[in-house]
Amino acid sequence: MNGRADNGSADNGSAMTERYQGALMNTFGPPQRVLVRGEGVYVWDIDGNRYLDLLGGIAVNALGHAHPAIVNAVTDQLGTLGHISNFFASVPQIALAERLLALVGSPGKVFFTNSGTEANEAAFKATRRTGRTKIVAAQNSFHGRTMGALALTSKKAYREPFEPLPGDVVWVPYGDADALAKAVDDTVAAVILEPIQGEAGVVDPPAGYLKAARDITTAHDALLWIDEIQTGMGRTGAWFAHTGSGIVPDLVTVAKGLGGGIPIGALLALGHAATLLQPGNHGTTFGGNPVATAAALAVIDTIVADDLLANAKEVGDRIRTGLAAHPLVIDVTGEGLLIGIVLAQDVSAALQQSALGAGLIINNPTPNRLRLAPPLILTADEADDAVKTLLTLLDTLTPLDGEAQ
Repeated sequence: MNGRADNGSADNGSAMTERYQGALMNTFGPPQRVLVRGEGVYVWDIDGNRYLDLLGGIAVNALGHAHPAIVNAVTDQLGTLGHISNFFASVPQIALAERLLALVGSPGKVFFTNSGTEANEAAFKATRRTGRTKIVAAQNSFHGRTMGALALTSKKAYREPFEPLPGDVVWVPYGDADALAKAVDDTVAAVILEPIQGEAGVVDPPAGYLKAARDITTAHDALLWIDEIQTGMGRTGAWFAHTGSGIVPDLVTVAKGLGGGIPIGALLALGHAATLLQPGNHGTTFGGNPVATAAALAVIDTIVADDLLANAKEVGDRIRTGLAAHPLVIDVTGEGLLIGIVLAQDVSAALQQSALGAGLIINNPTPNRLRLAPPLILTADEADDAVKTLLTLLDTLTPLDGEAQ
């Protein structure tokens, strides 16, 4: 899968990594590679090596890299109207809000942000307008890195360095409807859940879990807040992963794939929740700007025109079937092109590194789980090539490799 590309620079990867470490904060550690170009489902590093991108910027690049629809939409919009304050409105902003409400299938209102964590911040503030403060979240959840969103995230390693965080948050085991029912009472403002947990390693809830959550919250007049930041915008083969459960949430947060690589997020407040935030309650400088909303409209239009929801299902099932037969794979989770690979040994870090060396970009969120979130344009042939490479790499792993990680 390796290829060559003109990187346009005399520096190589090692030199650029050194420059990175000299100039950027050490929040991510050293970069795995310095990338210079992308096209379709492939990216190239500064040394000219090509990689099949099975992570898609962590579920962001829905249309892959340098897709003409996004390039043209951004270029045209930037040449017409690039940024305005929120004292004014733009045509793509209004059109995108209408499209999102049509896709979610319920009346409501939209607040645009620049990212997923900001969308969750807006939703968090909306819950406070209920007059209640208690939030019930799930163990192993991830909702963002800003202070409010971080307060909802269960991982202690993320939260503890920044405590005290906004309080009155409790966590229950994900997928346990009985535990959820015991935690929710008439003091709860909202329950926040991912329809599939992404950073936890693509963890599926049991059948009926989201429906139970909707019934529990309704019984206590609490909001049901569904975090679709990773799962939304066609990632699972549906516009929103929660729709398969037949529920209507009160709050839905989206981002990542919405802009196809252009930063944008959104809070969809449905039904009575649409009135919670009023003038003066919240704001943003760049959220919903014409360029980002034009990009998002291009993403939606292309998903429809190219039938990428069906492609996500078909190609995702192809990958699952191809990987499930390997003896080191004990489960393959997720829906569409959000795929988790559960391994019998703690070898995900070794496999991620060997995959990178073989020209595949994948992610190891936990010691025994891999995550794939490739562009929705991934073809069957590209998927087959990736599966073949991953199976070969799995064959080379031994228990000793896992123990060494």
